[in-house]
Amino acid sequence: MAVTQQLARLSADRLAACRRSIEELDKLCSFELLPPSDHLDLDWSPGPMLRACELGQVASAGLTALRRAFAGDAEINPAYRVEHSVTALEPDAVADVARVLRTVDPEGALAAVPLDAAAALAALGMPAFDAHPRAYLHHHLVAVRDFYRHAARHRLAVALWWD
Repeated sequence: MAVTQQLARLSADRLAACRRSIEELDKLCSFELLPPSDHLDLDWSPGPMLRACELGQVASAGLTALRRAFAGDAEINPAYRVEHSVTALEPDAVADVARVLRTVDPEGALAAVPLDAAAALAALGMPAFDAHPRAYLHHHLVAVRDFYRHAARHRLAVALWWD
C-alpha cells in the first residue's frame, strides 16, 4: 500500500477540537470530518517536489515554505497513535506559507528537471514512472500553492498526515 501525503483545511475551532479529542482527529484522518473539497492528496510528490525546487534553485524562503507546507509546525494530538504524526499549521502560519508560496513560479521551479525522463527520475530520486515527472510535479506544486492560498484567504488551519 502506497503512503501518500494528505492535507486538510479546517477552522481553528475544529483544529482545537482535534487537539482535545483523538476521536475527532480520527474523523479528520478518516475523511469523515470535512467535505472532499477541503482535502488535498499530494500522493508521494513532496520529496521529489522539494528536490526539483532545489535543482531549480528556488529561493531559500520558497524552499522553507514548502518544507513547512509539507511538515506542519506541531503535532496535533500526541495521544493519537498512527505510524506518522498528524501535524498542523495554525491560520497565521498558513498565511505566512501561502504568502511565500505565491512567489514560487512552478515553471521556473521545475525548469532544471532534466528533459530526459530517465535522467529526471534519477535526479529526483523517483521510482519508475509512466510519464515524465515534470507534469506530475507541476500539477502538485500548483495544487499545494492554491490549497494554501484558499486556506489563508479564509483564515483556516491546515492539518497534515501520511496515509
